[in-house]
Amino acid sequence: MTHPKNESLPVFEWPVRVYIEDTDMGGVVFYANYLKFFERARTEWLRGLGVTQQMLVDEFSLIFVVSRMSVDYVAPARLDDELRLTVEIERIGRASVHFTQRAWRDETLLASAQIQIVSVSLPQMRPVAIPSGIFVKMKNK
Repeated sequence: MTHPKNESLPVFEWPVRVYIEDTDMGGVVFYANYLKFFERARTEWLRGLGVTQQMLVDEFSLIFVVSRMSVDYVAPARLDDELRLTVEIERIGRASVHFTQRAWRDETLLASAQIQIVSVSLPQMRPVAIPSGIFVKMKNK
Protein backbone atom coordinates (compact mmCIF):
# COMPACT_ATOMS: atom_id res chain seq x y z
CA MET A 1 0.00 0.00 0.00
CA THR A 2 1.50 3.31 -1.05
CA HIS A 3 0.35 6.76 0.00
CA PRO A 4 1.00 9.74 -2.27
CA LYS A 5 2.72 12.85 -1.03
CA ASN A 6 0.48 15.08 1.04
CA GLU A 7 0.88 18.59 -0.43
CA SER A 8 -0.35 20.22 2.80
CA LEU A 9 2.48 18.86 4.91
CA PRO A 10 5.31 21.20 5.87
CA VAL A 11 8.84 20.69 4.62
CA PHE A 12 11.24 19.73 7.42
CA GLU A 13 14.37 21.89 7.57
CA TRP A 14 17.68 21.32 9.37
CA PRO A 15 20.64 23.75 9.45
CA VAL A 16 24.18 22.57 8.73
CA ARG A 17 27.38 24.62 8.87
CA VAL A 18 30.19 23.66 6.47
CA TYR A 19 33.41 22.89 8.36
CA ILE A 20 36.94 22.39 7.03
CA GLU A 21 36.50 18.61 7.38
CA ASP A 22 33.62 18.78 4.87
CA THR A 23 35.70 20.37 2.12
CA ASP A 24 38.37 19.49 -0.39
CA MET A 25 41.65 21.36 -0.86
CA GLY A 26 39.82 24.18 -2.63
CA GLY A 27 37.41 24.79 0.24
CA VAL A 28 34.47 23.29 -1.69
CA VAL A 29 32.22 20.69 -0.04
CA PHE A 30 33.32 17.22 -1.15
CA TYR A 31 30.40 15.66 -3.07
CA ALA A 32 30.00 12.62 -0.78
CA ASN A 33 29.52 14.85 2.25
CA TYR A 34 26.10 15.88 0.95
CA LEU A 35 25.07 12.29 1.68
CA LYS A 36 26.09 12.81 5.32
CA PHE A 37 24.19 16.09 5.45
CA PHE A 38 21.07 14.42 4.02
CA GLU A 39 21.40 11.54 6.51
CA ARG A 40 21.61 13.98 9.44
CA ALA A 41 18.52 15.84 8.24
CA ARG A 42 16.51 12.60 7.92
CA THR A 43 17.67 11.53 11.38
CA GLU A 44 16.55 14.85 12.86
CA TRP A 45 13.25 14.63 10.97
CA LEU A 46 12.71 11.20 12.53
CA ARG A 47 13.69 12.56 15.95
CA GLY A 48 11.08 15.28 15.43
CA LEU A 49 8.51 12.49 15.20
CA GLY A 50 9.65 11.25 18.62
CA VAL A 51 11.60 8.33 17.13
CA THR A 52 15.33 7.72 17.50
CA GLN A 53 17.53 5.30 15.64
CA GLN A 54 18.37 3.56 18.93
CA MET A 55 14.67 3.21 19.79
CA LEU A 56 14.11 1.42 16.48
CA VAL A 57 16.82 -1.08 17.38
CA ASP A 58 15.87 -1.50 21.04
CA GLU A 59 12.08 -1.66 20.71
CA PHE A 60 11.53 -3.05 17.24
CA SER A 61 14.80 -4.77 16.21
CA LEU A 62 14.88 -2.82 12.99
CA ILE A 63 16.84 -0.15 11.21
CA PHE A 64 16.24 2.03 8.18
CA VAL A 65 18.71 1.53 5.34
CA VAL A 66 19.15 3.50 2.15
CA SER A 67 18.22 1.28 -0.78
CA ARG A 68 18.34 3.83 -3.59
CA MET A 69 19.70 7.32 -4.10
CA SER A 70 20.08 9.74 -6.99
CA VAL A 71 21.78 13.09 -6.46
CA ASP A 72 21.96 16.13 -8.72
CA TYR A 73 24.72 18.59 -7.83
CA VAL A 74 23.76 22.10 -8.90
CA ALA A 75 26.14 24.58 -7.24
CA PRO A 76 29.06 24.31 -4.80
CA ALA A 77 28.91 24.91 -1.06
CA ARG A 78 32.03 26.32 0.54
CA LEU A 79 33.80 26.49 3.86
CA ASP A 80 31.75 28.32 6.54
CA ASP A 81 28.54 28.36 4.48
CA GLU A 82 25.36 27.91 6.47
CA LEU A 83 23.19 25.39 4.66
CA ARG A 84 19.55 24.52 5.00
CA LEU A 85 18.71 20.85 4.41
CA THR A 86 15.13 19.95 3.58
CA VAL A 87 13.28 16.66 3.89
CA GLU A 88 10.02 15.92 2.06
CA ILE A 89 8.21 12.60 1.86
CA GLU A 90 7.21 11.82 -1.71
CA ARG A 91 5.72 8.39 -1.06
CA ILE A 92 5.40 6.02 1.86
CA GLY A 93 4.76 2.30 1.69
CA ARG A 94 4.49 -0.29 4.43
CA ALA A 95 8.25 -0.93 4.47
CA SER A 96 9.74 2.00 2.53
CA VAL A 97 9.79 5.77 2.37
CA HIS A 98 10.74 7.83 -0.68
CA PHE A 99 12.14 11.30 0.05
CA THR A 100 13.18 14.37 -1.85
CA GLN A 101 15.97 16.16 -0.04
CA ARG A 102 17.63 19.42 -0.95
CA ALA A 103 20.61 21.43 0.23
CA TRP A 104 20.21 25.21 0.05
CA ARG A 105 22.43 28.20 0.76
CA ASP A 106 19.97 31.03 1.25
CA GLU A 107 17.76 30.70 -1.85
CA THR A 108 20.39 28.94 -3.97
CA LEU A 109 19.80 25.23 -4.57
CA LEU A 110 23.09 23.36 -4.17
CA ALA A 111 22.05 19.71 -4.42
CA SER A 112 18.86 17.70 -4.77
CA ALA A 113 18.43 14.00 -4.00
CA GLN A 114 15.83 11.30 -4.42
CA ILE A 115 16.31 8.83 -1.58
CA GLN A 116 14.52 5.60 -0.74
CA ILE A 117 14.88 4.03 2.69
CA VAL A 118 13.66 0.58 3.68
CA SER A 119 12.77 -0.77 7.10
CA VAL A 120 14.75 -3.97 7.70
CA SER A 121 14.77 -6.46 10.56
CA LEU A 122 17.79 -7.19 12.69
CA PRO A 123 19.76 -9.36 12.38
CA GLN A 124 18.16 -10.86 9.25
CA MET A 125 18.41 -7.60 7.25
CA ARG A 126 15.14 -8.37 5.45
CA PRO A 127 12.42 -5.82 4.70
CA VAL A 128 9.73 -5.54 7.39
CA ALA A 129 6.73 -3.28 7.83
CA ILE A 130 7.32 0.04 9.53
CA PRO A 131 5.71 -0.25 13.00
CA SER A 132 2.15 1.07 12.76
CA GLY A 133 2.58 3.91 15.29
CA ILE A 134 5.66 5.19 13.48
CA PHE A 135 4.00 4.69 10.07
CA VAL A 136 1.06 6.88 11.17
CA LYS A 137 3.43 9.60 12.44
CA MET A 138 5.36 9.56 9.16
CA LYS A 139 2.21 9.65 7.05
CA ASN A 140 0.82 12.61 9.00
CA LYS A 141 4.04 14.62 9.37
